[in-house]
Amino acid sequence: MTHTTTRDGTRIAYQVRGEGAPLVLLAGQANNHHWWDTCRADFHAARSTVTLDYRGTGDSDRPDLPYSTELFASDVIAVLDELGIDRADVYGTSMGGRVAQHIAARHPHRVGALVLGCTSPGGPHGVERGTEVRRALARPDPAAARRALLELMYTPTWLADHPGPHHTLGDPTMPAHARRGHLAASNRHDAWNLLPDIDTPTLVVHGGDDLLNPTVNATLIAERVPGARLHLIPRARHAYFEEFRAHASPLVLDFLTSAAHRR
Repeated sequence: MTHTTTRDGTRIAYQVRGEGAPLVLLAGQANNHHWWDTCRADFHAARSTVTLDYRGTGDSDRPDLPYSTELFASDVIAVLDELGIDRADVYGTSMGGRVAQHIAARHPHRVGALVLGCTSPGGPHGVERGTEVRRALARPDPAAARRALLELMYTPTWLADHPGPHHTLGDPTMPAHARRGHLAASNRHDAWNLLPDIDTPTLVVHGGDDLLNPTVNATLIAERVPGARLHLIPRARHAYFEEFRAHASPLVLDFLTSAAHRR
């Protein structure tokens, strides 16, 4: 396993696959790089992909210190520095999209093009999931809560044909303090005032039936980022990038290719 060490001494595990211009893939909250296992190869005909295990997950260190999406963004920059990558395209989904917002706004020279998937601007302007969704995820029976999360990620039809294992439900090896840290980082995220500073070509993608992260957040982001494109995938829930990969992956690749031609 390959690691880099951040300024605060945390070792971050990262993975590089494929060949070509680099595309950074960022996973959701409390997940490691396996979030991308199902669809990662979709990008390798044209791109190399770079992933990492967020601090607190996978093979990265798990310090019991405050986490934030801005801190996760600085960890991504540390990985790019270790690899000698001056500029990469960035595709972040769910909390990874929140991290990507910080990367693009705070390190604009490091980002060629940006894709923000199933994510939110956070803060008072972000639209939170509904009360029924929160109650379903907070069920005392772990099996019932897990089933509720599965049904927020995927459609019933897809679940009937794909019994698992599922790599989007959280890293089961995370200690409790890291899970709390990831939740706090995601909940504290507020990039509303940063979004107008993003000047890289941006595509906002979201499932049309996403209740875990309400679809209206995609519209808010697309209206806030100058020149951003918005694409909603009908019937898709939170894990659109996996269930609807035949639609989503070519969409993202086409956007990245067109953005490269405009640079």
